[in-house]
Amino acid sequence: MELDLGPGIAEFRAELRDWIAAQAPEGLADLADWRMAATGGGYQRRQLAEAAADPAYQEWEGKLQAARLICPQWPEEFGGQGLDALHLAVLNEEFHRAGVPRVHRGMGEAFVGPSVIVHGTPEQRASFLPRIISGDDVYCQGFSEPGHGSDLAAVETRGIVDGDEIVISGQKVWTSGAATATMMFVLCRTDPAVEKHAGLSYVLIPFPGPGVEYRPIRQMSGAAEFCEDFLEGVRAPLFNVIGGLGRGWRVAMTTLGYERGGQATTAHLGFEREFWELVETARKYGKTTDPMVRQQLASAYTGVQLMRFSGLATLARAAEGRPPGPEASVAKLFWSEYHKRLGEIAVAIVGSDALLRPEGPGYPTSRWQNVFLGSRAGTIYSGTSEIQRTIIGERALGLPKEPRVAG
Repeated sequence: MELDLGPGIAEFRAELRDWIAAQAPEGLADLADWRMAATGGGYQRRQLAEAAADPAYQEWEGKLQAARLICPQWPEEFGGQGLDALHLAVLNEEFHRAGVPRVHRGMGEAFVGPSVIVHGTPEQRASFLPRIISGDDVYCQGFSEPGHGSDLAAVETRGIVDGDEIVISGQKVWTSGAATATMMFVLCRTDPAVEKHAGLSYVLIPFPGPGVEYRPIRQMSGAAEFCEDFLEGVRAPLFNVIGGLGRGWRVAMTTLGYERGGQATTAHLGFEREFWELVETARKYGKTTDPMVRQQLASAYTGVQLMRFSGLATLARAAEGRPPGPEASVAKLFWSEYHKRLGEIAVAIVGSDALLRPEGPGYPTSRWQNVFLGSRAGTIYSGTSEIQRTIIGERALGLPKEPRVAG
């Protein structure tokens, strides 16, 4: 099934395809597996980091920036092209088809930029947005804290106003990308006397910097993709408070809720490639004639196709101008639980070999050991499966809210 998105979209696709073919530097597609599933883990991060240092990548990055194809969904007045969900989906599809990187500015592009665009002053937009597009500022997230689970409103990190500065102290945890970040967006409590949602502020701080310490958290897969952060008297100008003091909750909700649907038709592609890799592994181990394995592989393929059709449905809703609903929670719950199950199928196919780690320094894992171990994290980060089920039940199905137990 394919969507007919009209002649305008078809023309945009053809123009973009020609532009990529003409502008992509020689050898760019061979620098890394740019189509690898986003859940590739530490191995993927290392591979992409090495590729990003290559002159061909840097040339490509410059061409994309000149063509306003970095942060292309941002409005034109802020350095983007103002692409809607349909055009952004086509852009992602064509970059994937060509096997070249889209050059995404990570949390700066997806989270901080939209929050500054919506809630920032003209001066803040002029200061922070160009530095995200250029890559000068690389952001990590300072939301989660020890002991609070997914209760974001229970933040205890303190922010105290001192003249024209805010002084931040506290601890954050599960920070992705801390080792390469130059900035952090922090949610802190600036007014402890009011209701917990009302006393929060959203602040951009240098990272690392004076008063900042971060430590890698070793995962059972051997990777260390997350960090815990210790903030002690970290100073930032009040200019870096987005949305105003005490108004951080609504800014945080913009950060967490920004979803344009641009990945709707490409999110499944990495999982599809991974599935066919597992089929080849099953052939290698002589398992493709096993009825149980064939049934498990068929179930996994069905899951990938459900992701694809779900993405097409999301894109169709966007094409009709309908606002996004709970589909983001449905999609996140589905792919994370799917990937955990795929890891279980994979190690069962590999059998006793899955019990032995490969030789090498550190704490190496094989391809399917990495999927089996790393996929567990997918049911926790970006909203646990329990939280996603609650959102779906209460907001999509209209079920009664879960009873609160008095402390």
